[in-house]
Amino acid sequence: MSLVVFIVAALSDWYDGWLARKFNYITEWGKFMDPLADKILTSTAFLGFAIVGLLEWWMVVIVLIRDFAITLLRVYADKKGYIFKTSNYAKWKTMLQMVFLYYLLIVYVLSFVPTLSSKYTNVFNILLDEKIIYYVMLLITIITVHTGYLYIRKNIDLIKKLFLNQN
Repeated sequence: MSLVVFIVAALSDWYDGWLARKFNYITEWGKFMDPLADKILTSTAFLGFAIVGLLEWWMVVIVLIRDFAITLLRVYADKKGYIFKTSNYAKWKTMLQMVFLYYLLIVYVLSFVPTLSSKYTNVFNILLDEKIIYYVMLLITIITVHTGYLYIRKNIDLIKKLFLNQN
């Protein structure tokens, strides 16, 4: 069921974004909610995998703090009339996170299907190998932190304006 919910949420988010761009239905509410909905979707999946012991908590916490901090900064900046553009690197980071989460979700869910798990135990053991998952998540954590650092470094002057010019 979690797989279905995640896929429906991701597809509806994609479709909503596509409609907004195609028909120029850009609203203030949408600008606020869309990135927040993306972060809630990925954060929920990361937290779920940490709860079941598939991902390390410390990595999940770092990813969540970075993603929410940058998202909240962008939303606050937008309300103050500043625009922070997302880099292609950060977009690739988000795509990497989503692909990894889909992979984990699909393989993890399928590993509990009795007819599959008994027949393909060795395959699931390889696909859910804790060392592989650890190092992929470590790479995602490093990229996530790096994109956050670059984002702040690139926009440091705007960030200073944002917080020093309180109106």
